Amino acid sequence: MKAIILAGGFGTRISEESSTKPKPLIEVGHRPILWHIMSIYSYHGINDFVICLGKNGHLIKEYFADYILSKSDVHFDMKTNKVEFLNPKVEPWSVTLVDTGEQSMTGGRLKRVRQYIGDETFCMTYGDGVGDVDIPLSIETHIKNKALCTLTAVQPPGRFGAFLLSGNNPMVSHFHEKPLGDGAWINGGFFVMEPEVFDYIDGDDTTWENEPMQRLANEGKLCAFIHEGFWQNMDTLRDRMLLEELWRDGDAPWAIWNQNFSKLKSEDRSPLSLVI
Repeated sequence: MKAIILAGGFGTRISEESSTKPKPLIEVGHRPILWHIMSIYSYHGINDFVICLGKNGHLIKEYFADYILSKSDVHFDMKTNKVEFLNPKVEPWSVTLVDTGEQSMTGGRLKRVRQYIGDETFCMTYGDGVGDVDIPLSIETHIKNKALCTLTAVQPPGRFGAFLLSGNNPMVSHFHEKPLGDGAWINGGFFVMEPEVFDYIDGDDTTWENEPMQRLANEGKLCAFIHEGFWQNMDTLRDRMLLEELWRDGDAPWAIWNQNFSKLKSEDRSPLSLVI
């Protein structure tokens, strides 16, 4: 199965760093957030990636061009003009980098890589969000509900601590640091899709989250996989600092490839799904 990663946005809300490089190359723990996302999929056995490039996309090309070089011993044979990489310590990834236009919207980028997907079910996510999402279970949910598109639904944490007051008494009776938001579920990315979704996209100006997803919902073909674990996007510098702190403290729940635990058996899972 292939995974598409949208990595062409401008990242205006984290312009402190995205002004000089694509947002997916902003680092957490000395690794681009893009690498973290790919590692999540790779842990679940998905190693074939199609990455949609936009502004400064050449920097992402340079990152992958240098990646195997930086992770290997190298032998140069000057006589035959050959380069041999020795003992490469790299992931088993196949990466296709596609220029999808600097101004294209999310739907437009998705449609531009149609030729690289084929006729099989595929995954898609954004280049700025991580989570300990059970991707195989989301695929099972997608297939079970016969949906054309399944999104991962998440509840982001609130930004501020919440507390309770009793009547007119000024004394706080209960305090909860950064509880979940107002109870609404939001689109956390980590989609599972069928190739038919490309027919719902008109062109470069189409925003995937608007008309295409609304049409799918109206037709009963959009499913939600409920994820109650960790999820965090990197929308602002504050978000990036939070992820960096979790990584530095050894408490990064999305780094499932680093944690010595086995996957839950399917009979122990209690998947929640909702056809929208």
